[in-house]
Amino acid sequence: MSEDLNKITNVDDIYEEVADWHVNTGGIKIVAKRLAGRFRRLKWFGMTIWLVLFMGPYLRWNGSQAILLDLPNREFNFFSVTIFPQDIWMLSLTLLFFAILLAAVTSIAGRVFCGYFCFQTVWTDVYTYIEGKLEGDTPQKALKFSKAPWTADKAIRKITKHGLWLLIAVLTGISFVAWFTDAFQLWRDLFTLQAPMTATIIIATFTGGTYLFAGFMREQVCFWLCPYARLQCVMYDQDTLLPSYDAERGEPRGRIKKGQQQDSMGSCVDCNVCVAVCPTGIDIRNGQQEGCITCGMCIDACDSIMDKVKRPRGLIRYASYKELHHNAESIPLYKRVRVIIYGLILSAALSGVIYGFTNLSPTEFKVVHERQPLFVLLSDGSIQNKYTIKLLNKTKETMLVRFDIEGLEGATLHGLKEITVEPGKVVPVTALVRVPAEKLTTDLAPIIFKGEIDSMGHISLRYKSMFTGPK
Repeated sequence: MSEDLNKITNVDDIYEEVADWHVNTGGIKIVAKRLAGRFRRLKWFGMTIWLVLFMGPYLRWNGSQAILLDLPNREFNFFSVTIFPQDIWMLSLTLLFFAILLAAVTSIAGRVFCGYFCFQTVWTDVYTYIEGKLEGDTPQKALKFSKAPWTADKAIRKITKHGLWLLIAVLTGISFVAWFTDAFQLWRDLFTLQAPMTATIIIATFTGGTYLFAGFMREQVCFWLCPYARLQCVMYDQDTLLPSYDAERGEPRGRIKKGQQQDSMGSCVDCNVCVAVCPTGIDIRNGQQEGCITCGMCIDACDSIMDKVKRPRGLIRYASYKELHHNAESIPLYKRVRVIIYGLILSAALSGVIYGFTNLSPTEFKVVHERQPLFVLLSDGSIQNKYTIKLLNKTKETMLVRFDIEGLEGATLHGLKEITVEPGKVVPVTALVRVPAEKLTTDLAPIIFKGEIDSMGHISLRYKSMFTGPK
């Protein structure tokens, strides 16, 4: 048994590989060099998604905020669509869709979310970009600036950097709160010092958190605070594509010297550029590590060096464990059970969301039969049941609703003919239904309540209930 295990995985090799890992615990400041490349462009594209979300609360639609998560009134407004608690199942399916999508992408291509879309990664990238422009964009330049004596120029650069950091942090906090209240009114309240205490506390918390996490802690958040960074690693398998160093091709590594034969050397020229560009400061040549956020910066860096030394690209590339260690091709996505299951769940969730939005009713119509008492025998011999009708107006316009009943011979509606329902409001009203005793042939008969709305085009509402009589 142990021999079979050693054939599959050499435990000593694993211990040796892990021993070579270097996890920065905060003692060294990471200054990642920036190089152009296809993965850097992809990273900028991912960051623009957050920029769109950042500006989202300021979009207007029909004179009001386009997207507003109005928690006090229990309304979620998305352009012309308003979601109420009664439709919360659609939001639940949406959250399920994105959660499973995250798991599916991770099992296919690693920590893509961490590398390109995580707000910690994005804000840190923006902060380090500002710092690099003002204090140096390489470890050598940054160290030189740090050790330089204090001058007016150094002080101005420091103040500018922290001023921009704080400005971005404040805008982040305000824009987050703006998703839950009118954005322009929020700004007016802030400038006039009339903002609610809750909003002020949330803005202050986001400002401090953004400034601390993106400006100072940076990769330490990924290492020690983020639980998802650890959770994603258990979603990998031998077919997961990850940024990987091809040791068989790269070793033994060594510097290229002019006029020397390089036949005995591997493709890695030991330039350490892959380490210099890594935002978490790891060396991908030591194998997969918890600090790797699969951003692909090391791939761009290595490809640029391979171009310069006129060697094929791909020394560091997206590859699976099976490809690098077993010289085998990865299983196609349509044959991987995990991916198939993820795909089915994603399809079901997305279908439910699409169905919900395309069949979203402008109202919520409900009839509740009063049970105390179930019925009343009137002096004229007729039988009366009492109902509570609840109507929710999900639109932005006032509704005028006319009510009637059908389905039970001789039944008449009393105490309710029509009501007016304001936008976003629920109106409970009492309705009395009377049936002559001779018309009631059973103690439990079906009855249908009808509502007619003509103020927004003809809308017909129907709710089936029961009429109760004596046995």
